[in-house]
Amino acid sequence: MNTKQFHKLPETFYQKDVFKIAPKLLGKYFVKKEKQQFLIGKIVEVEAYADKIDEASHSFNGVTKRNTLMFDSGGKLYVYFIYGNHFCCNVVCDKEGVGSAVLIRALEPLKGIEIMAERRFQKNEVTAKEFLNLTNGPGKICKAFNISKDENGIDLCGENIFLAEGEKISKKNIMQSPRIGIKKSKELLWRFYLKDNPFVSAK
Repeated sequence: MNTKQFHKLPETFYQKDVFKIAPKLLGKYFVKKEKQQFLIGKIVEVEAYADKIDEASHSFNGVTKRNTLMFDSGGKLYVYFIYGNHFCCNVVCDKEGVGSAVLIRALEPLKGIEIMAERRFQKNEVTAKEFLNLTNGPGKICKAFNISKDENGIDLCGENIFLAEGEKISKKNIMQSPRIGIKKSKELLWRFYLKDNPFVSAK
């Protein structure tokens, strides 16, 4: 398998308003190439973050050393460390200077599952419960896919980590709710997830 077999999302896909992009990410494939091995997960849950009106966003107070990448043009991977415990990966959106991104909250694991399991549970075979728990959270995704600050700023139109066309999702199967685990701007319905998908982090 090589990257030419994927229908990679073009740069123009990312350079739009974050609220248009976030629900459209559902069903897309999150792909990481490691030597000749591909790790692939279907995106089943995301959260949108934007500057100015969103107090929960890293970009709310303007550009800082930590959040500079959020103000770059869309199509980059923004990775940050949280709670002194795990990494989270986000898709930078819109044009340069805006300050918005979409957090990838949950994936349905499709390929490279043994590698993901080894990283998450230190074993190749997992139980049904562990399989559902493999990538159903932002920190779990980064651990399973071995994503850290080294991947911060990576071009999502490149060869190492990219998003590709996956399943077409009907609007009736896209659910919307408040975001999870934040204290500010909790009223904003900026979380999107696939209805009835067992890999979503929380119903």
